[in-house]
Amino acid sequence: MTRALDALGWGPFFEAQVTPGERAALRPGRAVADRGRRLLVRFDEGEALVTLPGRFRDRGLEPPVVGDFVLAERGDEPPVVRVLRRRTRLSRGVAGRRSDEQVLVSNVDLVFVAQGVDGGVKPRRIERTVAAVRASGAEPVVLVTKLDLLDLPEDREAVREEARAAAGTAPVAAISAATGEGVGAVRALLAPGRTAVFVGPSGAGKSTLVNALLGAEVQETEEVRPRDARGRHRTTARRLFLVPGGGAVIDGPGVRELKLWDPEGIEAAYEDVVALAARCRFRDCRHEGEPGCAVREAVEEGALDAARVAGLRKLEIEARAAAGRQGGHAAQETRRRAKALSRAIRRFYEAEDGAADE
Repeated sequence: MTRALDALGWGPFFEAQVTPGERAALRPGRAVADRGRRLLVRFDEGEALVTLPGRFRDRGLEPPVVGDFVLAERGDEPPVVRVLRRRTRLSRGVAGRRSDEQVLVSNVDLVFVAQGVDGGVKPRRIERTVAAVRASGAEPVVLVTKLDLLDLPEDREAVREEARAAAGTAPVAAISAATGEGVGAVRALLAPGRTAVFVGPSGAGKSTLVNALLGAEVQETEEVRPRDARGRHRTTARRLFLVPGGGAVIDGPGVRELKLWDPEGIEAAYEDVVALAARCRFRDCRHEGEPGCAVREAVEEGALDAARVAGLRKLEIEARAAAGRQGGHAAQETRRRAKALSRAIRRFYEAEDGAADE
């Protein structure tokens, strides 16, 4: 395949999906921007607009999003023929009470979870987002942004520690796009063929960081409101950019409400609590006062934040509620995934029982 698509993440996973006939008649490309009923797609020859045929809506097919690899006909504004199967997909439940899934971006390797120090670290938001990222198949990286707003070294270290406690095993970087501090470390995580996406509330400095990574003012930015450290959605559409030196980044509107659509990532986001729960006396321990509860003991000793345990319980309840709102196969699949934490705890117990028998 061409070098241009290789730089955008094309590889054997996508190549294997293209038939010989399609390879001869169609052009593969990657969606880099949403234009309503049209997409801006990067082909080997460059970027071009393509159209979305009505059959995507008529047949209930899921439309392509930024990050998708597509096959399109040749010519001026050709139609998309097929969307290739995704390696990863970052999804959320639609805002409100509905349980529909909304795919935000696809085929990303890294998800940069941005949180500005001016708005507070927000540990529970970080936990929730890390769980959603783990479920997508991508790797989360927590970014504490706007570090230049903190003058004292002890204040900077405090926000780092608060973010690390919420991030679990996900790496944490403290950065300032305004001064350049930490930007090099973020750029080092990218490489040819790897794609990252920025998520986080409006005003977290995502677009400013994208500009710093690209070395150009490609995304408009806006100051946040001083009274509540909130910004507006200055960036109005998602867009994929190639980063000088290798890799690509996707920037887009801030996500205000990130629901846990797929609970598969709960276990990975709370590995520390899972490990402690495996040492509880009772396998069905709810960590609410039962004797021999290792989780409560860790909380009482200050080794585990009680708010983190509460955050886990809230996500488990939300996952069960989401399963109840869905019907048919989707409900069965969600319920299956919602049991991931219990399965992990049982595996810990079985391993310990086996070791004790030896």
